[in-house]
Amino acid sequence: MAAKQFYKEGGKGGEGSSSKPAMKVFDIPGPKKAAILMVTLGQEASAHVFKSLSEKDIETLTMQIARLEGGVTPEMREYVLQEFQQISNAQEYVNQGGVDFAQQILEQSLGSRRAREILEKVQNNIRTTGFNMLDNVDPSQLISFLAKEHPQTVALLLAHMKPEKAAATISALNPDMQVEVATRIATMESISPEVLQQVEQQLSQILKTMFTGDTAEVGGVKSVAEMLNMVDRGAEKNILGTLERDDPELATEIKALMFVFEDMLLLDDKAMQLVLKNVDSKELALALKSANEQVANKFYSNMSNRAAEMIREEIQYMGPKRLREVEEAQQKIVDVVRRLEAENEIVISGRGSEDDIVV
Repeated sequence: MAAKQFYKEGGKGGEGSSSKPAMKVFDIPGPKKAAILMVTLGQEASAHVFKSLSEKDIETLTMQIARLEGGVTPEMREYVLQEFQQISNAQEYVNQGGVDFAQQILEQSLGSRRAREILEKVQNNIRTTGFNMLDNVDPSQLISFLAKEHPQTVALLLAHMKPEKAAATISALNPDMQVEVATRIATMESISPEVLQQVEQQLSQILKTMFTGDTAEVGGVKSVAEMLNMVDRGAEKNILGTLERDDPELATEIKALMFVFEDMLLLDDKAMQLVLKNVDSKELALALKSANEQVANKFYSNMSNRAAEMIREEIQYMGPKRLREVEEAQQKIVDVVRRLEAENEIVISGRGSEDDIVV
């Protein structure tokens, strides 16, 4: 638990023990701190920690470990180990007698300020763990429970779920609830610790029965966009259509994040060729000026050799351009994709339901 907390935290230390001289405090980012811990603990202990991390976290942590060549002093290792031990002890105290019990013991050994810092880290991790239970539940099993809940509660739960799980869940809600929940997620702000803890505890009890901190930032426009990128076309049309009518500004914000220029790789060759027919060559050259090689080749491979060569020459002699101009050109191409998809002229791979395509 403490090792995972190291990876997630931002990375500033606090005061030293009240019974010992304060040791030097280091400002170390969470991932680097976790890397130092893994190296210090050794291969066998680190292997156990890695088993509890996601693939993405393992990849990031491995890169951090590889970058540790030099620059890690014995003092830094001692500091990281001490904090690791403090967090581990705090977690044990909380498990034994609760937060108040843990605070009393920690204050005696670490002082009130440091005890508060350690407990905040432990409590934040506990809250997050509770919501992680949602990722192990089949969305279809959640619907009967969510249908009876207030839209704000549903929005809070979906905001804590992985996008693919949240997408499947929101798709199964009734049309009115879909829009209400999507709106609340997009406009969601910070949640008080008391409310978050109350919902988490209630959720834990319900999930166990049905299926056997500080301010937390959840939801937002990006969260809705990620979900809508994965829902079936019917749910997307319902949510976006209603938002365009009731809150055009919010709808535009969400749509801007739903399909980015790099997502052109999701289009098949036939769709790409149709997009190219609807795009001005000068706009395309400007859009490709800062594109990565893979995306650029996606365009070039769907053009004639002569047309591709002309675009390359246009880019070569174009001269410096403001990033804003390039992004505007890319957005125009994205808008073409969105329009063609809305008109059922093309299909974006990995999206839509089986009813959307007729062969």
